[in-house]
Amino acid sequence: MQVKKLQDLVALASGNDSKKLVVACAQDPDIMEALSMAMQAGFISPLLIGDLSGIKKAAESAGFDLSHVEVIHESDPAAACGLSVSLVRQGHADLIMKGHVSTGIFTRQILDRENGLMRGDLLSHVAFFETQYYHKILCITDAALNIAPGLDDKIEIIRNAVAICSKLGIRNPKVGVLAAVEVVNDKMEATVHAARLKSLNREGTIQGCIVDGPLALDNAISAAAAQHKGIVSDVAGDADVLVVPDINSGNILYKSLSFLGGAFVAGIVAGARVPVVLTSRSDSDRNKFFSVALATALL
Repeated sequence: MQVKKLQDLVALASGNDSKKLVVACAQDPDIMEALSMAMQAGFISPLLIGDLSGIKKAAESAGFDLSHVEVIHESDPAAACGLSVSLVRQGHADLIMKGHVSTGIFTRQILDRENGLMRGDLLSHVAFFETQYYHKILCITDAALNIAPGLDDKIEIIRNAVAICSKLGIRNPKVGVLAAVEVVNDKMEATVHAARLKSLNREGTIQGCIVDGPLALDNAISAAAAQHKGIVSDVAGDADVLVVPDINSGNILYKSLSFLGGAFVAGIVAGARVPVVLTSRSDSDRNKFFSVALATALL
C-alpha cells in the first residue's frame, strides 16, 4: 500500500496489533485528544508519565477517561523523559512520544549513549505534510533536531527519510535539496552541499532515491516555476522529500505550512531503536494523532 494521504497512515496502523505507547510529560489536552482517537482506532494502548495533577487536568479538559490507563507520577520533566526511555529499553513499551516538554530535554534522554535509544550515529526528524496546495503528501526533513547539519549529516538525513518513505510504499522518492537559489555559490554552503549530495546520488553512495539540488522551494514543488526558470529535473515540481539547509529554515517551513497553509502533518524521529513521536507543543490534536499513526505504521 502506498500512502497518498495522512488518513492512509491510520489504515496502516490499524492493521497492526495494538502497541504500547509511553508518553513523557503527558499533561497536555491535545495529547489526550490524540490518544483518545488512537485508542478508538485500536492501534495503541497508552502509558502516561508526568505530573499527576497536570495529567488529570488535561484529561478532564479533553474528556479523556483515565480509569483504564496506566499513569506514573513524575513531576520532573527530565526524570519523566528518562523513565519513558527506560521503559522502552526494557521492552515495556513499543513506542515513545514527547509530551508537554521541550525538545531539548526530551532528546537528551533519547541521545544518551548508555541509556538512550540510539541505533546509529544520527537521529533526524521526518515530517509528512498533506496540504491542498500540493498534489501529494510532502516529506520535510530535518525541521527539529539537527541545528546546522554538515554534508555527512545530510547524507544520513536523506537515508533516514528514504527508509521511511520506502516503508510507506513511496518507492524511489524524489528528493529536493533546498537552498535560496538554484545555482552553486561557494559563499552559500547549502548550495555546495546540495550539488555534492546530487553527485553522491548519481555515484551510488546515496541509493533508493533521486536527488537533485540546489533547488529553491518554488522550483522543488512547482513544475510551472521550474519551467519558467528553465530548470530540467526529474525532481523539480514533483518532490517527495525536501531537505532543508538547517533547523531555522526547516522550523519556519514546518510552521508556515501548519499555521498559514492549513496543512496536516505527521512527524517522528528516525534513526532510533523505535519510532519516536516528536511533534511541536503547538501542534493540533489531529496532527499529534497522525504522528502516532505514522509511528505505529512503521512497526
